[in-house]
Amino acid sequence: MRCHSAEQALSLIQNGETIWCHSMAATPYAMLTSLAKVALDKQDLTLLSLHTEHSDVLAAPELQGHLRQRVFFVGRPSRPAVNAGLADYVPAFLSEIPKLFRSGEQRLDTALIQVSPPDKHGLCSLGISVEATRAALQSAKKIIAQINPNMPRTHGDSFVHLSDFAAYVELESPIPLHLPAAQDPITAQIGRHVASLVRDGDCLQMGIGAIPDATLACLGDRQQLGIHTEMFSDGVLPLLEKGVFTNRNKKKHPGKIVTTFAMGSQVLYDFVDDNPEVVFLDVAYTNDTAVIRQNPQVMAINSALQVDLSGQVCADSLGTRIYSGVGGQMDFVRGAALSEGGRSVIALPATAAGGTVSRISSLLAPGAGVVTTRAHVHYVVTEYGVANLRARSLTERAKALIEIAAPQFRQQLARDAYQDWGLVI
Repeated sequence: MRCHSAEQALSLIQNGETIWCHSMAATPYAMLTSLAKVALDKQDLTLLSLHTEHSDVLAAPELQGHLRQRVFFVGRPSRPAVNAGLADYVPAFLSEIPKLFRSGEQRLDTALIQVSPPDKHGLCSLGISVEATRAALQSAKKIIAQINPNMPRTHGDSFVHLSDFAAYVELESPIPLHLPAAQDPITAQIGRHVASLVRDGDCLQMGIGAIPDATLACLGDRQQLGIHTEMFSDGVLPLLEKGVFTNRNKKKHPGKIVTTFAMGSQVLYDFVDDNPEVVFLDVAYTNDTAVIRQNPQVMAINSALQVDLSGQVCADSLGTRIYSGVGGQMDFVRGAALSEGGRSVIALPATAAGGTVSRISSLLAPGAGVVTTRAHVHYVVTEYGVANLRARSLTERAKALIEIAAPQFRQQLARDAYQDWGLVI
């Protein structure tokens, strides 16, 4: 049903429904303002999502009792509501969210999505974000779509036919941009250390932000690199132009960039638009360790908020305060470990709070979430160097991590290692 307004399309939603919201930079944020209005006449709606862009309206106090967010990943718009108890965070591996939908373990009534205009065959594209939305389309009872001419048309698991929509509205809105993060001497040094671990022929998984960009900036002399990742951003574009990324060494989808979503500049979105060399696939596939491990030399590069002296990695919370989410870190850390010649890196600045707090700590903060266990961690990198924790004892791990901590904290960390762990450094 073609609708003349977002409100008309969203009027199909009934009391008590569970709604999936297309996520990341594909968030149909132009529809969310209308959803907040429609919800005021409804009761007990639940909106599921990953990170959503420009979605602050969903945290409005007047929506209590009408609509509640239930997120699998916490971003800036949802963080205050989650930590105030006004929204719910569900810890889950990114790869397993589609399974919750397809199995019926998580009920879905409506999928709210944003797509490109239909082609001559009536096929629209989910554009720059497939993630768990492909599974949501297969599981929801009805689909409501925003058709946006600014959404890139991408290849892979992204296509959905116009006839599958219970309702749609043609509504033009800008696609959210994420410009490259500013570089500083610390992130540049971390990038150099991480890049020193990258070998010719590696298949990379990386995220978004200053450290991945700094790492990529140091890879101009590498050869035959590939990409199999859950997301990528602008940092890969110069290396593609130079022929550094060829994807020829991959066993899965050779010659193709494999991802499940992309976030970046308009240049990035123009690059992926109708580009058959980039395939956007279901995150249950891209993040499946059984798929990841089939590529040789997988190099997984991820970040953290805190690492303790045994190697436990906290990446989703600041103590009990949820900051982000579990995401796909463990999917790729484990997939890389199972790959022939594979490796994984956890990269983080050595300090926080203007240099007053060490991110390398004897113990994690009370309530901190362990996303990557001490048994899974391989390399940990700060601006002060590289610690290889693979097959290392607790004493060896503590020593290696103290060596890459900020110098002003090393003596205290050595004392804490003895007091907290009984380790003599």
